[in-house]
Amino acid sequence: MPRLRIVCEILLLCLVGPALLSRQVMAADLSAATLVEKAALTYGVAATFAPFEYQKDGKLTGFDIDMIGALSKKLGAEAKPMNMEFKGLIPALQGARIDLINSAMYINEQRAAQVEFIPYLKIGTLVVVQTANPAKITGRDNSLCGKTIAVTLGGIQESYARQDDKRCRDGGLAGVTVMTLPTAQDSALTLRQGRADALFNATPGAVELMDKVPGVYAMVGAEFEANTQIGLAVRKGDTAMKAAVEAALKEIVADGTYKALIETWKFPPSVSLLN
Repeated sequence: MPRLRIVCEILLLCLVGPALLSRQVMAADLSAATLVEKAALTYGVAATFAPFEYQKDGKLTGFDIDMIGALSKKLGAEAKPMNMEFKGLIPALQGARIDLINSAMYINEQRAAQVEFIPYLKIGTLVVVQTANPAKITGRDNSLCGKTIAVTLGGIQESYARQDDKRCRDGGLAGVTVMTLPTAQDSALTLRQGRADALFNATPGAVELMDKVPGVYAMVGAEFEANTQIGLAVRKGDTAMKAAVEAALKEIVADGTYKALIETWKFPPSVSLLN
């Protein structure tokens, strides 16, 4: 081979090689992952938590639904939802009936012992009351003692409400009645009907409630637990799936899709966990 050609090829490799290697490292790739269905990303979702995931006109919609669609495109796979009760999500993942959980799942110690999380947002919680606020609740304080709080069964807000019940009782005050309901929508309806004095809702959900049903609800007190993270979840030990989803998530952050989704769904900028 002529010496000039060898030199040219070496120069070409020096110039192009690092870029190719960078693309290979950064590219989202599902080829090493074991999928429930070939060329599909089968995810579990409990579509009862607006604005993250819910049904509108018989179709799934919400921030998480849009996000998994963007991630799937990066991964070259079809996003295939399995809508189920929230309490069934982790068992479905562990039983390999789904590839991952995409359902605004709050990250806590108990869940982290069962699944691997990929955090993507941080959100807080707000106390929501009727506009007239007949129970005179002022926030997450002693005004909740002796009152009824509506929460979603199994959600992190149930944990917060039970913490408040204990705090009230330990302080010699009347306890909190924790009313658990299947969905956030059920909690909102229960409050509207006066069967609960307040509800705990994620900040984006509370904002959406104010927007969709103006004049019915009000937020009282400050946002609390504002740095709680939510994440996508994969099976313990499923390093291939975790690496692929993390790479896809980095790509939608880099191309601006992540930021655009936050703006589209009118989330406060404070929810952003990635940049």
